[in-house]
Amino acid sequence: MFFVGIALAGLFFAFLRSSQAGSEDRCGGALVLATTSDPKSFNEITAKETSTSLVTDLIFEGLTTTNAFTTKVEPNLAKSWDISKDGLTWTFHLREDVRWNDGQPFTADDVVFTFNDLIYNPDIPSSARDIFTIDEKTFTVEKVDPHTVRFVLPVKFAPFLRGMGQAILPKHKLEKIVAAGRFNFTWGIDTDPKEIVGTGAFKLARYDPGQRLVFERNPYYWKKSADGDSLPYLDKIFYLIVPSPDVALLKFMEGALDGYGLRGTDYPLVKPLEKKNDFTVYDLGPDMGSQFLFFNQNRGINPSNGKPFVAPHKLAWFTNLSFRKAVAHAIDKKKIIEIVNNNLGYPQDSSMGPAAGFFYNPDVEKYDYDLDKARGILKSAGFEDRNGDGLIEDPAGNPVEFNLYTNEGDRVAIAGIIRQDLERLGMKVNFRTLEFNTLVSQLTSSFQWEAIVLGLTGGIEPHFGKNVWMSSGQLHMWYPTQKEPATDWEKRTDEIFTQGVQELDENKRKVLYDEHQRIIAEQLPVIYTVLSERLYAVRNRFGNLKPTNYGGVFHNLEEIYIKEEYR
Repeated sequence: MFFVGIALAGLFFAFLRSSQAGSEDRCGGALVLATTSDPKSFNEITAKETSTSLVTDLIFEGLTTTNAFTTKVEPNLAKSWDISKDGLTWTFHLREDVRWNDGQPFTADDVVFTFNDLIYNPDIPSSARDIFTIDEKTFTVEKVDPHTVRFVLPVKFAPFLRGMGQAILPKHKLEKIVAAGRFNFTWGIDTDPKEIVGTGAFKLARYDPGQRLVFERNPYYWKKSADGDSLPYLDKIFYLIVPSPDVALLKFMEGALDGYGLRGTDYPLVKPLEKKNDFTVYDLGPDMGSQFLFFNQNRGINPSNGKPFVAPHKLAWFTNLSFRKAVAHAIDKKKIIEIVNNNLGYPQDSSMGPAAGFFYNPDVEKYDYDLDKARGILKSAGFEDRNGDGLIEDPAGNPVEFNLYTNEGDRVAIAGIIRQDLERLGMKVNFRTLEFNTLVSQLTSSFQWEAIVLGLTGGIEPHFGKNVWMSSGQLHMWYPTQKEPATDWEKRTDEIFTQGVQELDENKRKVLYDEHQRIIAEQLPVIYTVLSERLYAVRNRFGNLKPTNYGGVFHNLEEIYIKEEYR
């Protein structure tokens, strides 16, 4: 599924020299990762933001996993599976050597519980429910025996195996909590780390708000290396919570961090020092995520005060396609790439980027940077400066003024460039940066916002963006959880995602998702900016580093070890 994401430039990685590692094996040492945001929670099921998923991804696993090199689906907690001739019944055979990090055995009961009691629980706001529901129909998930689970699908589901990468949670820790109706408030950031139980390579040991998270190796972890070594090799992982990318860069340059996710503007400073400072800069190609501007088109009423979420005259602007097209022509992608990315970036026009591979559609409507064209579109729609004060007014005489929010990182510079050009069109843009989790809360809970520059994590499977693109989706950001599609194009998008997931012919699926990308480019619910180059500088002190575009630098975390000469 897609998550609201912190820009990759806001994630920083480092290795800490081990004082415990032995001289004859690979075990020991600590990995330090740093992020610009505290986690919002530790609840994987309710998570909608990467500040949470970056933590939970270390703790939990799914039945399957995606190979970071081939992007093919491979066994994980399930060692194998059988498929019925009609493609509707899938029987998974679970590994019998898996334990939760508290020592309890992992069984079929945990899989059934995760789907039936958590994901499909109507009282739990799970984005995964959007993914695993087709035409309002859910999967039947049942236990066959302690290590066998059967899924019966209502219709064919093309990305089913990839979807089984969904994290599985422990029944023995959560069953009573769910029965008491307290799950939505469980595993928050005030939880005792010992209560957060997963099957992943690491477990949470400590959280100091605003400072760090500490993870320890799971002593019961089931994976072995090709040589039969118990994994993971590393003893600990630290997430340092730093105030900004600039601070992380400074720490890297001082030698306090051993890895750093470069911004484009950092490249000319960092790249020449590779040999001298004993690190390597990896260029993984275009980012798989996205950065975009979008407006609040929520037609709803705030139940707490009976007032509209968006002032009616502003809602009229934001729902006006001509208004959004004018804004699209006012985004100077070339300037953003030059200034923000140091020419290490790509303009984005489609809802999927080139890193997505097969399903990427480059043949969509594009909006050249042209302020004169933007002014003409606005004037034709009734937006012009009628009183000579430098601000344009709508047909009713309301001056065009709105608030624009984003979080820290490159998005601040992107939003600043956009703001300057919108003001050249005669709009008054009140720009403010917010802490990431505060911004996500406004976006997904209070709905009290007008315009935002944000991003999504992206992926190679279009259907996993269903929670964003379906009108009923919880991350349908501009107007979430609609009971009925608000527009004809949203209705058509709903149809595409319902049809696309049931079509097993990949070429026919591509036709559908190509249409979806064209619709998004034409209707502009989100207005895309640019894609960054994925750049990482990592010191040459550890083994088994195998970077890929899909997986990033540390996708094989359990296999990474500190080289003997650096211990």
